[in-house]
This record gives sequence, C-alpha cells and structure tokens, in this order.
Amino acid sequence: MNAYPLHPTLHLLGPSGIPGVNATLILVLSLIGVFVFGLSGGMAGVQARLDLFGAMLLAVVVGITGGTIRDILIGIPPATFRDWRYLAVAGGAGVIAPFAHPALSRLRGWIDVLDAAGLGLFCVVGADTALAHGLGFADCVILGAITGIGGGMLRDILVREIPTILRGGFYAIPALCGAGIVVTAYRAGDHSIAYPIIGAVACFVLRVAGMRYGLGLPSAAVVAEVGPRAFIPSVLDDATERRDDEPQP
Repeated sequence: MNAYPLHPTLHLLGPSGIPGVNATLILVLSLIGVFVFGLSGGMAGVQARLDLFGAMLLAVVVGITGGTIRDILIGIPPATFRDWRYLAVAGGAGVIAPFAHPALSRLRGWIDVLDAAGLGLFCVVGADTALAHGLGFADCVILGAITGIGGGMLRDILVREIPTILRGGFYAIPALCGAGIVVTAYRAGDHSIAYPIIGAVACFVLRVAGMRYGLGLPSAAVVAEVGPRAFIPSVLDDATERRDDEPQP
C-alpha cells in the first residue's frame, strides 16, 4: 500500500487522490516538457554533427531518460515505456530539430525558458512518484532531481562533454530545491496540490534567475586557490580573470 496519496502527476500510476484536478492537463504538460527536452537533445545532435538517426536518438534520450532512471531505481516498469506518447513526442522532437534548427537557434532564449519550466515540472513529478512508493526523504529529493536532470547528463556524456551540471550554471540546485519543497510538505502532512505547484515554480524561478544573472557555484579550482573567499563575488571574479589570463598548455 502506498505511503502517500497519489497526485495527478502520477497519472500513469493510478487515479488522483485530489478531487477537482484535471489529470489530463498534467499529462499534457508532461508531454510538453518531454518535447522541449527532446528539442534540446536534437539541437545538441545537430551541433555534434550526428546523422538524423543520431539526433533523433539523442532527443529521445534527453526526453525520457530522467523518468526512466527514476522508475528503474524505484523498481517499477518505466512509465515512459508504458505510454507510447512519451516516445512518440520525444522522437518527433528529434525529427523536427534538424530541419528547424536555424529557427530554433534564433528562439534559443525561449527554448531555455521552456526547458526551465520542464525542469520544474519533472522534478515535482519525480518527487511525487518516489513519495507514492514510500521512499525516504533524501531518496525522494534525489529521485525528483534525477527526473529533471538525468536526460541532460546522458546527452552531454554521449556527445563527449562534461555534463553541464558539473561545469557550473544553476541546474541541479533548482531541481533539488523544487523536489525538496514537495517532499518537506508531504512529510509535514500536507498532501494538497499547492506544494507541488510551489516546488515547480520555485525550481523554474531559480533556474531562470541563474540563466539571467549567471548564478552558480564557484569552480573547484577557484575554491582550491582562494579558499572560502571564493564565495565572495568580487574575489571570485578576480580569481576567474586570473585563471583566464593564464597561458593554456
């Protein structure tokens, strides 16, 4: 028996325990998130000069990997393979991306915003799924974040890049915060839809703010050089400039 009532975000796992919430709307939003993530994967395939199949495969990877990893770790059949629409939407994004790449490149800012919205939605879906199967606090938060960032990590590995979340930027932290809000509220006894919405919005706002203002943690190399002072913006900027001015081997 599930430890927590099922949210409408768990449309594929069972009926909603919250009256008045349209589960179909949540499914549509999830598919939009898969499509946007798929576009980012397809565009990465174009930039890596993959063939059409490679670009489509990369789009599918980005679109469904996070949820697939989450479900495998929980020990349930991946939801993305139990509903053909997920694979179809991700694959469709991979077909569209190469042909629409010039237009998509001009809309890159908007795609990044939609990607942030997908990240917020997916981290909440992942946390809800883990909670519904009775996992612990840390497990639910981590699995929520993995749902949002897993596809991007594997995408970067496949194109031989260090994953974005390890190179700076504000990506994993917003996902952890969004999932943490949901899990904390559930543990406190609030099973309403309010906190999943708050968690998704918080993740979205943090991610957009990170892109807009260049927020992120200092690099490990800078911390090793200047110590705790690396977290002071002026010191971080000076240390980064010095490293950029150093001759490259």
